[in-house]
Amino acid sequence: MIFSRLSHWNPLVFLVIWSMAVHVGCAPDADQERDSTPEVDRSLRTAEAQGLRVFGEIPAFSLTDQHGDPFDRSRLDGKIWVATFVFTRCGATCPYQTAAFSELQQTLQRADEWGKVQLVSFTVDPEFDTPEVLTEYGKKAGADFEHWHFLTGERSRLWDLSKDGFKLDVQSGRDASNLIAHSSLFVLVDQDSKIRGYYEGLSPEANKKLLDDVRELLDQQDPARMDRVTEVSVPRDVRDPKWLEPRAQAQRALASSYDVTCDFQFTDTLSASGITFKDNVVDDVKRDFKAAHYDHGTAVAVADVDQDGLMDLYFVCQLGSNQLWRNLGGGKFENITESAGVAVAEEVSTGASFADVDNDGDADLYVTRVRAPNRLFLNDGTGVFEDVSQDSGLDHVGHSSGAVFFDYDRDGLLDVLLTNVGKYTTEQRGPGGYYLAYKAAFTGHLFPERAEPNILFRNLGDARFENVNEKVGFNDLSWSGDATPIDGNDDGWPDIYVLSMQGHDQYFENQQGKGFVSKGHELFPSSAWGSMGVKVFDFNRDSRLDLYVTDMHTDMVHDVEPENEKAKMQRNLPISMLATDGNHILGNAFYLKDDKDSYREVSDEIGAENYWPWGISVADLNADGFEDVFIAASMNFDFRYGINSVLLNDHGKRFLDSEFILGVEPRAKGTAQPWMELDCDGVDAKHRLCEGRSGKLLVWGATGSRSSVVFDIENDGDLDIVTNDFGGTPMVLTSNLTDSHDVHALSVQLVGTDSNRDGLGALVDVLVADNHLISVHDGKSGYLSQSRMPMYVGLGDATQVDSVTVTWPSGIVQTVPGPIPSNQKLTIVEKGEIAE
Repeated sequence: MIFSRLSHWNPLVFLVIWSMAVHVGCAPDADQERDSTPEVDRSLRTAEAQGLRVFGEIPAFSLTDQHGDPFDRSRLDGKIWVATFVFTRCGATCPYQTAAFSELQQTLQRADEWGKVQLVSFTVDPEFDTPEVLTEYGKKAGADFEHWHFLTGERSRLWDLSKDGFKLDVQSGRDASNLIAHSSLFVLVDQDSKIRGYYEGLSPEANKKLLDDVRELLDQQDPARMDRVTEVSVPRDVRDPKWLEPRAQAQRALASSYDVTCDFQFTDTLSASGITFKDNVVDDVKRDFKAAHYDHGTAVAVADVDQDGLMDLYFVCQLGSNQLWRNLGGGKFENITESAGVAVAEEVSTGASFADVDNDGDADLYVTRVRAPNRLFLNDGTGVFEDVSQDSGLDHVGHSSGAVFFDYDRDGLLDVLLTNVGKYTTEQRGPGGYYLAYKAAFTGHLFPERAEPNILFRNLGDARFENVNEKVGFNDLSWSGDATPIDGNDDGWPDIYVLSMQGHDQYFENQQGKGFVSKGHELFPSSAWGSMGVKVFDFNRDSRLDLYVTDMHTDMVHDVEPENEKAKMQRNLPISMLATDGNHILGNAFYLKDDKDSYREVSDEIGAENYWPWGISVADLNADGFEDVFIAASMNFDFRYGINSVLLNDHGKRFLDSEFILGVEPRAKGTAQPWMELDCDGVDAKHRLCEGRSGKLLVWGATGSRSSVVFDIENDGDLDIVTNDFGGTPMVLTSNLTDSHDVHALSVQLVGTDSNRDGLGALVDVLVADNHLISVHDGKSGYLSQSRMPMYVGLGDATQVDSVTVTWPSGIVQTVPGPIPSNQKLTIVEKGEIAE
């Protein structure tokens, strides 16, 4: 409520001050006779009885403002203004009158009505209240002197103005030397200098009526205001963060010292692409903002669904239709969702994974949802899908998140690990049918009954799956959003690394397809507490696969200034909230593999920290032979803006911050987006942002990405980035690397025969001179998703490859001898003998 600070007064003190204000304000001499001219009948001035009447007209006056400049009534002509009488030495009502004016100023500023309405504080102590004194007084009140004026002048003029102009109580003795007794009333004056209302300045109810009357006058002055939508930004600087440009300048200044290719640019070509997808989010993270897992967003995945050689895009929408966009070539796309049959418009969707589950050579699709059956779609080879969920065994109902396809038992069929967050919703439904979240959803891990198991499903063939958790001893109740296969002990069998967004990450060692043993604390004794994104890759090209984990939830513990984003958190939640042993890395973790069953955490050494990270995509963006990282990051309403990060790999020594150098930041579409519209005169009147506001309110919040995928959109030889931005439109960041550089790269397409058709889990070794460029084919790019696309291997200056060796999931080791020219798609069909 406006002027709510008055509610903290001691009631007895309030009654004494109110009594003083009603009679003579702060007059120091109560024995002196008052002027016999009464104020306008106070019974007509109460908030309940008063309407917008005309009580008189303010005469012309000439006084002096806080700057010592002349101030005439004409300065207020055409404006609506509110007057009050105070003096700076007053210790009774004046501080509260001025505090109420200060809050009124803030309210008008928030509603974009400041300037159209002016505030005027007249002093009744002109001998003491010089312009210099009034200036200091106004500064302490936080006054905007352009629209809030502090006036002084000859005592007789102020006495006449108070008595005859504003018709207020005054002390007798026009020419006396003592203070002018003053009223605590606020006076509303319209654009024609007519007095339109009186309001008890110490009454929150009266001042709410004052604000309503001010807005009625504004509406009369400009009838178009009735339909006007007021725009506000939360936080106030979100549309123009002042720290962005200094950071950009500092990063660009470092570019000349980088010993990596960084003189190329990404351009957001969303408009030219034809993609019109927009992510709609639930009110729990919008109008009724709750700290709940709905804010984790949704996936974007890629596959060539119609087998025309171009990668198509599937965007997941939180509330509403998911969309499949067919790649037409030349950076153009068309919406084929309806004909493909993959809209999944009902309930809330989260993740999407493309994989060939039936080994027929095309991309099938699995969509995860919240408290609705997950959906498995089989592709007929032309991009038309059949829903086989009910018979597949994959129609699990829970708070599902990411789904990862891999062949854990190496039988040639893709199995799937389904991650489930945990029960963060109630039984109550919200608009659109979604389940409302608990207000304290992020304490859910403290309640064992809210845990949901992550599930390993074995592929039985014919697109049928069974839950094998009990059979293989996979028992994990982590609140998880994603996971990855990883061969931690180098035995050729895919192990499992499960992210925990509220606890210790878990590592399960594969016992040759027969079972799993938990060994997380042995290999990774310290893990991030709030893990979100994960990727396995060879960072330093030593032929060992490393592990990069991004930690989002730790960054939410306390506010971090932009200049401190690269530092680890200095404090974390209490052990009672962590619900673990507290042995954590407070931020991103990067595990460099030293040897079999041996990892070393080096995130700070190599510059792998960033702020508010979600999905992580690893790819060789500059085609120099070392894989780089794009991290979809930042939060949305009501947090400040946060950047997406691009980390260029400096030859396996460290990461170089490069998002501003490469044109990824600041985003071409801006740092903020329209987040919601509120009706402050209707259903949203009690919303916290409607306090002190009326009419329609358009609220802007920070733009923020959640997931991403990196692939070659145009088949022009370089890699592009597509994001799914939470509650907004995606970005299609197209690279111009091949326009300005002679790029050498190799695209590798795997076709399994004894192994699963996609070759997921294969290890690919591209030999260039004496350099082994090792990659694991897992389809992981971004967060909540898995994609089906060729592998991209940058070759640096090399124009040819000496050989390509594939270690298939079946155990077959196959070498394609060179020389193999660069800049081609190399398709390798599995054949050969099982390695000794």
